[in-house]
Amino acid sequence: MATDDLDLVRLNKRMAELGLCSRREADDWIARGWVLVNGEPAQMGVKVASCDRISVDKKAAEQQSQLATILIHKPIGYVSGQAEDGYAPAASLINAQNQWSAPGVKPQKFNPQIFRGLAPAGRLDIDSTGLLVLTQDGRVARTLIGEDSIVDKEYLVRVEYQSETLDVQGIFPPERLARLRHGLWLDGKALKPAQVDWQNPEQLRFVLCEGKKRQIRRMCEAVGLRVVGLKRVRIGRVPLGHLPLGAWRYLLPHEQF
Repeated sequence: MATDDLDLVRLNKRMAELGLCSRREADDWIARGWVLVNGEPAQMGVKVASCDRISVDKKAAEQQSQLATILIHKPIGYVSGQAEDGYAPAASLINAQNQWSAPGVKPQKFNPQIFRGLAPAGRLDIDSTGLLVLTQDGRVARTLIGEDSIVDKEYLVRVEYQSETLDVQGIFPPERLARLRHGLWLDGKALKPAQVDWQNPEQLRFVLCEGKKRQIRRMCEAVGLRVVGLKRVRIGRVPLGHLPLGAWRYLLPHEQF
């Protein structure tokens, strides 16, 4: 193993960077003896260099294949994570009665074990609806909310301007629409460019590659718009589709964000 301290990183971090698993999963695999570095069983806390060879026992892949990722059509009034202020978490909708599968798709049997380690990969405000992802898989979480995530998210947003809800497009200044696309700051930082276009005279379509708290509502407020309805309809390459409000389904094997 290389000994240059400037080149060394913890093994669990390196495995996450390689997309093999999350850091937590890496620690579990190392403890189980499933990880080899240069052909030798790895020890917990070991550091590795970029030139070190990391291999993983097939048992780890088998374990990963059993990890669930859940798609929920979150209704208004549910929080994304833990229960708060008397509001139920979206995960409380996950039960056998609310499970849905697309026509022609054989439903996967509901297994209560999916709650073990299940966590939201991103958030959706309590007063917003649409697609919410919860997962046991650290790779999915990293893809969606990791620091280097490039997965975009699409929203349909109904707006009001100067107390008008009809034909907002006709009276909203084009230069303010341009600011929504690029030029706004939140929390002292410039926002990344966004795709913002009119879907109809009362509704905008937003496509964002970042997800600051209540970002779209705050962007709209900054240009004089008031959001009266917000729905997330896509995350990466996975659309909300026909998933009914309040229902959930498993992410299918062929689907990738």
